[in-house]
This record gives sequence, structure tokens and C-alpha cells, in this order.
Amino acid sequence: MNVDYIIVGCGLAGVSFCEQLIANDKTFVVINNHSQQASLVAGGVYNPVVLKRFSVVWKSVEQLAVALPMYKRIEERLNVQLDYKIPVYRRFTSLEEQNDWYTASEQSELSKFMSDSLIKNLNPSVNADFGFGEVLDTGKIDTQCLIDHYTSYLKENNQLVQETFDFEAITFGDTEINYKTIKAKHIVFAEGYGVVNNYFFPDIKLKEAKGELLTIHAPELKIDYILKANVFIIPMGNDLYTVGSTYNWTDKSNTVTEAAKVELLAKLKPLINCDFKVVGQSAGIRPTVSNRRPVIGTHPEHHNVHIINGLGTRGVMIGPYIAKILYNAIENKGAIDSEIDYKRFIS
Repeated sequence: MNVDYIIVGCGLAGVSFCEQLIANDKTFVVINNHSQQASLVAGGVYNPVVLKRFSVVWKSVEQLAVALPMYKRIEERLNVQLDYKIPVYRRFTSLEEQNDWYTASEQSELSKFMSDSLIKNLNPSVNADFGFGEVLDTGKIDTQCLIDHYTSYLKENNQLVQETFDFEAITFGDTEINYKTIKAKHIVFAEGYGVVNNYFFPDIKLKEAKGELLTIHAPELKIDYILKANVFIIPMGNDLYTVGSTYNWTDKSNTVTEAAKVELLAKLKPLINCDFKVVGQSAGIRPTVSNRRPVIGTHPEHHNVHIINGLGTRGVMIGPYIAKILYNAIENKGAIDSEIDYKRFIS
């Protein structure tokens, strides 16, 4: 098989780069073993505001300008709904938080994303005596639906190889890469946390954080917004809600834990007043980089070996944006900002 690109990994980073290749009529094959689950356990929320300190997310305007049209194209091609427009409500716990919100909303870079109107809590199932602030231009990408349908799409088009990537099977020709029976011009590694086993890019300093989510059934909760407090609550339909998330900096497994469940429930119970039942739990390792910036770039010696990684907790926004930059760098010698370039780890 001869292709332009081999992509290793089919999470948000891999899918985003696939979309760049499709848009530019490049041929490719994806190799994936489903071992990394960060994309599948992501909340999928896109939100341009950092709600802990009321600041703008890095490159949020640019990210959304690339990401939302990409998800729209995938929806149309795969005939699925991925993008759900839903507001984010930040719960206030004091008058001081209300005042901090109003002050931030007057800043020019934040005014277009933060409503200056206080939303009173009228839901008896939610504890929010000081009300909420609403973040604008927000929504949720159904990442489970995205990955499931995208891998099926690739499989139907003979573009998916379901196996663990074997680094020993790579050989280099004058202008191509050979992997078993596949010959390609380029290879892009998009393995998420799996990059710790990638000997082409050993210098990346990941600050991996295991995250766990709960799924609850709460028929009386009846919220139609994403609630952000000590935890976030995301409505999924049919009275189901995602509750998250935890941060564990030592456990590197995808196994769910009772400790995470206890932690999330301890934060959830003071937030809501209704009965609920835990009906699911999931876990995955977020590939976060120490400076919280993603990683893209090209190997210093093998100029057809590339990487896209480090999406962290905002992968649905960051992935499409940096995939476009990486593709332009590979094909058109476009520049990569030093803050996201792989070279920052080796310079």
C-alpha cells in the first residue's frame, strides 16, 4: 500500500490531522490499538474562558474558528450530530465572585465571551444561592460518538489498521518510510499518552494527569446547561449527566478507581439536592505538557517523522487548530510558534 501519510493514533489529535489530509486530497492510513482513552473520557466541552481565574483560553478565538467548521464537515460526511450548542454556567459562591465576574466581563478580550447579566438560580435541585455567570459561544462535542463513527468510517474505507504500532517494523528509504507493507511519504505520531513509548520523541516532558468521570442518572435535576462549580455537570440526555473530573498525577492506568468516585461524589452532593444514581465511570490519561502548551513538529534527523500531542484538557478546541498548523508546516514550510514547537524540548 502506498500512501502520503501514516497516522499513529485515532484520538482527537489523529482525527484532526486526518481532516487536514482529507481537505487537501492526501492519501493516508491510520494505525490504532485503542489503548489510549483520553479522547473517549473527555468532557468534550469547548469554552473560551478559564473559569478558575476568569481569563481567556490560549488562542481560543483562533481555535474555535478552525474547530467548529471541522466538526460541521465531519457531521455532514458521517451523517451524525457531534456539536451540541449549550451554555456554560459558572456557579458563584459569594458576592465577591460575582464582582470578580463583572470586572472580568468588562475587559475587551473577555466581554464577547462573558455575559454581564447575573442569572438567578430557579432550579430547586441545584444549590446556587448567588446565581450564575453565563459563558457565551460554548458547546459540547460528543467525543465518544466522534471516535466511534470516525473509526468505523476509516475501516469502511480501508484506512484503518487495528494493531499496536511496531517501531521495529520501520525502515527508511531515500524519500519514504516503510512500515510492514505500507510505504508513505510521512508518518505522524498522534498517540496521546502512548508517546512515552515513542523512541523518536523521547525528550517531551509530559505532565500526565489521569482523569476520571462519573455518569449519573438524575431524573429530577433537569438542567439544560453545563454547570461548572467544584465539578462540572454536563447533560447527556435521558436524565443522564457526566460529572467530572479528577486529576491524579501518579496513577498511569486507564482503570477506574473507588477513590476517584468518592472524590467526585463528595464534590457533587453539596451541589445538587435531588436523588441520583451512579450508572457509569470512565478513566483516561490526559497527555498534558508541563507548560500546558501542545506539541507539534518534526524530528530533527528524520524529516518525514512528525508529532502532534499534548492536547491536555481542551483537546476538542486545540486539536483541529494545531493540526492545521502542523500540516502547513509539513507541506508548505509554514512556521510553528516556538511555544508549541517540539524543538523547545531539544534546543
